[in-house]
Formats: sequence, structure tokens, C-alpha cells
Amino acid sequence: MNSVTITGRLTADPELRVTGKGDHMVRFTVAVDRETAEKEADFIRCVAFHHSAEFLSKYCNKGDVVGVAGKIRTGSYDEKDTG
Repeated sequence: MNSVTITGRLTADPELRVTGKGDHMVRFTVAVDRETAEKEADFIRCVAFHHSAEFLSKYCNKGDVVGVAGKIRTGSYDEKDTG
């Protein structure tokens, strides 16, 4: 099962965008503190669509604590030889 739940602070104000298909979306990053002696954090990039995207852009700002539940997707790419 691919499931994740994180709680952290927004690193910037979410900006609402509209996709080519007319769907609402936001990309945002959540800073999640690590439980270590030093002040460390992981920065998790997230995407929300539809009503969640509209809610985030309207009511959430940089520094606000948010909870995110969803799936992890990783991507990769092959760097093209430019030479």
C-alpha cells in the first residue's frame, strides 16, 4: 500500500494554477522537522488538485502548519547528452 501522512509548515504561499484541461492545482513544499539535536528538516514537494488546491490557495500562507495525506510518486529522467 502506498500511503503517506506528513505534518509541517508551508515554505511559501501556495499559488493556484489552472491546467490545460481546466483543473485547479497548486504545487507547494512542506518543511517537516526532524527529531534530532540539531535543527534539521526535510522538504517535501507536494501537489494538490481541485477543491484541495482551491482551499490551500485561499486559506493557507507561508509558515502555516498543514497536514497532508496522499501517495508518494517518484519521477526520474534521463539527462540528454548535449555534446
